[in-house]
Amino acid sequence: MNSTGIFCILLSYLVGAIPFGLVVSRGSGIDIRTQGSRNIGATNVARLLGKKMGVLTLFLDLLKGYVPMLLTAFLVQDTPRRDLIVALCGAAAVLGHMFPVYLRFQGGKGVATALGTFLYLAPLAVPGCLLVFMATVRLSGFVSLGSLLGSASMLGWLFLLKAEGWKLGLAACIVAMIWAKHYQNIGRLLSGTEKSWKKPGEVQG
Repeated sequence: MNSTGIFCILLSYLVGAIPFGLVVSRGSGIDIRTQGSRNIGATNVARLLGKKMGVLTLFLDLLKGYVPMLLTAFLVQDTPRRDLIVALCGAAAVLGHMFPVYLRFQGGKGVATALGTFLYLAPLAVPGCLLVFMATVRLSGFVSLGSLLGSASMLGWLFLLKAEGWKLGLAACIVAMIWAKHYQNIGRLLSGTEKSWKKPGEVQG
């Protein structure tokens, strides 16, 4: 791997590590790391600051996954290991959101940034993932379950679309990271103690 590829991977991590949830909430006087679910992602921002701020955070976090891969694909287009470099940039961006160097590696769960990487990998599959997410949340009341099943469904959509092997590999890696980050939610879902958005006053982690 050449120096350009290594630089792109490192830069992708640093971009992914930008805590946009904190950035957009800075002027509100609310530290989203100490209120609500204490997560820096769009869901907690929306809960504490309103839907508009939540959507803005979602959009910015999504771009963290999409833009690094898009730019890297252009910069290393003539490199033999182009697909590997682009894939590692996508994984690095998600990893940056989950473990940001700027926040002592205490980050979010990577769902929105992963959505950005999925948008680059297979834009036709993203609506399917969102449909699974929304249907799950609607029926169960659990945003965490929606995130888990929605992200996992990407593997199925990629398979149906006959995606290249490197895309399936990257998606599997990202899904594994998302599930690992949701380990507490998974434990609460299994024990029946996960909080539902349908019940006022209850907060999901």
